[in-house]
Order: sequence, then structure tokens, then C-alpha cells
Amino acid sequence: MYRAIAKNKRNTVFIILFFLAIIGGLGWLAAWVYQDPTIVIVTVVIASAYALFQYFTADRQALAMSGAVELGSKADHPRLWRTVENLSIATGTPMPRVFVISDPAPNAFATGRDPEHAVVAATTGLLELLDDAELEGVMAHELGHVRNYDIRLSMIVFGLVVAVGFISDMFVRMTFFGRNNNSNGNPILLVVGLVAMLIAPLVASLVQLAVSRQREYLADATGAMATRHPDALASALEKLEQYGRPMRRQNTSMAHLWIADPLKPGVVGRLFATHPPIAERVKRLEEMGGAF
Repeated sequence: MYRAIAKNKRNTVFIILFFLAIIGGLGWLAAWVYQDPTIVIVTVVIASAYALFQYFTADRQALAMSGAVELGSKADHPRLWRTVENLSIATGTPMPRVFVISDPAPNAFATGRDPEHAVVAATTGLLELLDDAELEGVMAHELGHVRNYDIRLSMIVFGLVVAVGFISDMFVRMTFFGRNNNSNGNPILLVVGLVAMLIAPLVASLVQLAVSRQREYLADATGAMATRHPDALASALEKLEQYGRPMRRQNTSMAHLWIADPLKPGVVGRLFATHPPIAERVKRLEEMGGAF
């Protein structure tokens, strides 16, 4: 587990460098099109500043977008508070802030910069659907994201993906509508540059999806190890699959945060899903249960 956490921290650095390379490449293409090398520096600085801004504010954005309401004390929702508190004590994790979302769709998520600044949230649909053992399994999964520093990685990747998309779109518009778009007189290279600018956001999104899927598997394992009851989490996931529905307040930018995909994509959409198939997750948990 400690190796996984250390690996996640290293991956954070590698992914940041990877995205900065993409952003720098986009800046270089724009600098070539407009014959202005300062565009590269300005692009990297703006993208880095945006990613830093997201690092400190993405958790508040996620809570606002989901309509989450913080529990002021245990009396507001004793069952949820007690479950999170017991898991925090058992795992030695700082007690996160706890939120409830008024939504019949069963789901939950965790976010924050690190374990000392973490929040967990559950929908009213989840609290009504699951029994105590299943709820414990789901919240252990969310605390697994906290303990593994997935919440930090997710926020940074989210900020950089948005930055890549914004910069790419801006450069494409500048290339098509700018006055100097024919300044270098090489239409072949211009086409190559445009294609690269269009592909960059797709590559960035695929990286985000790959990271998100692997983090879900690890959080499942972390939660199962914390409760010593992987079958409870497997049962909860099966209920989420059976009774899941789209969230009332959907937002694709935070879809990767939830324990189950809140958008319920179709066949084509599953190719770009933020979560691995629940059947595969249940299978892995059942294999873990046989080992206990």
C-alpha cells in the first residue's frame, strides 16, 4: 500500500511534466504559425498558473457543482458521520469534512488536496439504498482515494486537461481567423500544426481516463483492506449498477470523482468512460474476499 502511495506521488510529477510538454508543444506550434517565440513562454506560464489555481479551488468547485451540503455535526446525519469517523480512526486518516447531496441517484465522491484537506460526500440515494456494511465499504473506498492521494492527482490532471483544451481551442481559432495565419507560407506544416492542436485535447483526455480507471481499482483494494470485508463493497457496487441513474446535476468535468459513473454513458460513450466496468471491479473484490 505504501508503495502504491509513493508511486502515485511520482506519477503526479510525471503527469504534470507530460501535460506541460503537450502545452509547450502547442505553444511552439502557435509560435511557429505567428513567428513569435514569446508565445511558448506565455502559454506555459498561463497553463501552469491555471493548474495551480485548480489545485487550490477544484474541491470547492466540485462541491458547488454537485450541490453538496456539509454536515455541521454528527447529529445532522449520525449514520454517515459515524461510518466515516470509525473508518478514519481505524485507518489513521484525518477526519475529512462530510457532505450530503440531495439526489436519488446512489453515488459518492472524495476530493481535496491531501488527507489534511479532504472531503467526502454521499447522495441521499446512496444512503437509502445501502445497508451499514455496504455503506462502510463505499466510504472506505472514498477514504482509499484520500489515503492514496488520488484526490490530489485527479485535481491536477483535471486542471491540466481543461488547460490543454482551452489553449488548443484558442490557438485553432487564432490560426483560422488571425491575420497572420499565412505568414510562413507553408500550408503543409500549417495543416500538421492544426491537426496536432485538435488531437492534443483528445490525448490529454485519454490520459485522464486511464489514470482515473486505475485509481478506481486501487481505491477498491484499499477500501477492502480497511474493512476486511470486500464482499460488502462488491455488493454495494452491484446495487449501484442495478439501481444507478444519471445525477440530477451532471457535469462531465467531475465525472471521474464519483465511485460510479454519474452520466451512465451508452455503448460508444463507454470507450471514453471515467470508470472501469463494475463487473470487473466486483470480480476483483470477490477474488480478494477468497483470500481473507
